[in-house]
Amino acid sequence: MATFGNLTDRLADTFKNLRGKGKLSEADVDGTVREIRRALLDADVALEVVKEFTGRVRERALGHEVSAALNPAQQVVQIVNDELVTILGGEARRIEFAKNPPTVIMLAGLQGAGKTTLAGKLAKWLAADGHTPLLVAADLQRPNAVTQLQVVAEQAGVAVFAPEPGNGKGDPVKVSKQAMKFAKDKQHDVVIIDTAGRLGVDAELMKQAANIRKAVDPDEVLFVIDAMIGQDAVKTARAFQEAVDFTGVVLTKLDGDARGGAALSVASITGRPIMFASTGEGLGDFEPFHPDRMASRILDLGDILTLIETAQKTFDEEESRKVAEKFATDSFTLDDFLQQMQQLKNMGSIKSMLGMLPGAKGMREQLDNFDESEITRTEAIIQSMTKQERTTPKLLNGSRRVRIARGSGTTVTEVNALVNRFEQAAKMMKTVAKGGTPQIPGMGPIPGGHGGKSANARKNQKKKGSKSGNPAKRAAEDAARAQGTVEPSAPSGSGFGLGGSKPAAGGPSPEELESLQKFLGR
Repeated sequence: MATFGNLTDRLADTFKNLRGKGKLSEADVDGTVREIRRALLDADVALEVVKEFTGRVRERALGHEVSAALNPAQQVVQIVNDELVTILGGEARRIEFAKNPPTVIMLAGLQGAGKTTLAGKLAKWLAADGHTPLLVAADLQRPNAVTQLQVVAEQAGVAVFAPEPGNGKGDPVKVSKQAMKFAKDKQHDVVIIDTAGRLGVDAELMKQAANIRKAVDPDEVLFVIDAMIGQDAVKTARAFQEAVDFTGVVLTKLDGDARGGAALSVASITGRPIMFASTGEGLGDFEPFHPDRMASRILDLGDILTLIETAQKTFDEEESRKVAEKFATDSFTLDDFLQQMQQLKNMGSIKSMLGMLPGAKGMREQLDNFDESEITRTEAIIQSMTKQERTTPKLLNGSRRVRIARGSGTTVTEVNALVNRFEQAAKMMKTVAKGGTPQIPGMGPIPGGHGGKSANARKNQKKKGSKSGNPAKRAAEDAARAQGTVEPSAPSGSGFGLGGSKPAAGGPSPEELESLQKFLGR
């Protein structure tokens, strides 16, 4: 979520100063509120919204809920989270479908806000939910707007109604009326009307939008707003609300680099909820807007629910079960690996998914440098292999790897790296599938785990005698082992540097060791 990246950083730095304080003074609260105010203003949030927001935060932060809290800093973060949810609209709202189809959804907004692409995204999302949407080309003024909508409809796999060529020809009100009859005849249960936009708010735009609304009486009027336009977002929203009115807001271009705070002001100022958000250029980069989840993302608390929902839509449960069985039986192949990579790719941008994890701010530089095309290169390498090579990677000798590198447009080094990663992943997952604890490359054995060793290997290791070069220590360790006590060389907790200084329970005392040394003539 690049749009709010700077706001996230500023708020995280502000809360960092509160850590470690057992009690917050009024000066601490005032300093925190001051930094929050600056962060919101720098993010382009409307001044009236900032004043109201910080006023509520200060009042609550000085109240009983913080003074009586065990961790005041965390309580302040919770207060800021609650107030962010409030200015973002409070609760998520969904489309209210008509009792008698079709449900009519009218899109309005300025030119360049992304209405036409948004129409395709909304139609695809509705189609995936079992609806039969119809796109209506009522933007007859912008050059090639009708053609663009037809292309978008084809990509989304939905129907389009475009009786007029556009480019300044045709009556959008008449087209909208005809679309209603067409939708009923063809049994489309949702009609999405793409209306014309302008470079700025003007009377002609408002009049045309108002006439379309009167003609078709839409169930929903969605105001599409570019999250990157700054303070003009507030001015434009108010103008549309007064002249046309709308029932909900859609934010577009949330993946951009702009500050984006003004778009967050729209829900608070107009009293209309943000219903959807467009998070990328692809038709699948579209999601319902959840104020609580967006607030968590802004505060770098993650959005695990959205991540889980995306995974559930993409990954097939039956296929996942089969893959787990293959891991356990050591029959996982590069074909299976390719299929898993493609499913991951279908989830959308890897960067955006990683950005939903709590604490993603700490990975900001790694996320910015992450190469999304790595998955495409991996696909090319595996697809350049023969069926036999994918099933049995041990066949990949030097000449085969050279051939695969040429066929995939990569280097032998990249082919080698992929094969090594696959073998490590398969080995680790096999250990997990059998109930063991894998040893992750670059890390030592996990305390409490078996490191992937078999039961026989661990049993044989216990049978071995001490390897110490000190006869006294060797005799003591063998004696302790014979008594069934814990092995002194591997005390419990030693993996964390704990417990190493205490002798094992039942082991020889210092006096016994001294006597043993005298017996051995040392």
